[in-house]
Amino acid sequence: MKGSPRRLSAIPLHLAEGFNRFIGIAGFSNVRVKNVDTFLGEVEEKFPGAIFQFLNAKFVAGPRHLVFATINALSALKTGFNISRSLAVECLLYASAQNQIKSALEIIGIYPTTSEIALIVVTEDEESARKLLKGISNTVPGTRDDSALELSETKSLQIKDLFSISELELSTRYKADEKKALTDLVIEHCALLVCNR
Repeated sequence: MKGSPRRLSAIPLHLAEGFNRFIGIAGFSNVRVKNVDTFLGEVEEKFPGAIFQFLNAKFVAGPRHLVFATINALSALKTGFNISRSLAVECLLYASAQNQIKSALEIIGIYPTTSEIALIVVTEDEESARKLLKGISNTVPGTRDDSALELSETKSLQIKDLFSISELELSTRYKADEKKALTDLVIEHCALLVCNR
């Protein structure tokens, strides 16, 4: 399972090889969503049938975390190991490494207090992915800021706690890049979700 990065008009897209799907990822800071249900309803109304998911960027271990969560979600739907019939919800489950939708929402869902969010979109072709990512990005009440997805020292501590990654586990991976090692371990934890289904 690979995600190949592609850049079109400064919007990073990833080809989900073997699934003929394109994944778009974006980050946002200074977000102010007063009513999450209203906001999501407005996006759904403006982009009917679109596959998208918003997540709390505070618990995202970089763009690769979301790409591989999406690839795992696509795989689960293809092989029948899915919990939800919705690809967007499966992305949420894999990104949070949870098998319960309620738990996943509590951990990595967005709330009125969420100031940094991540967006995932999935389409069948590059052009659609680029347009959908741009279109939905324009509806987000915040600043487009992909750095919101990156790992900081504080965020790394929160993510280690959330995914139960010990310093010992991290030290077995850590070579020159501790952040990359942490992202790799988060991706592994997410991929192991299917073993508990």
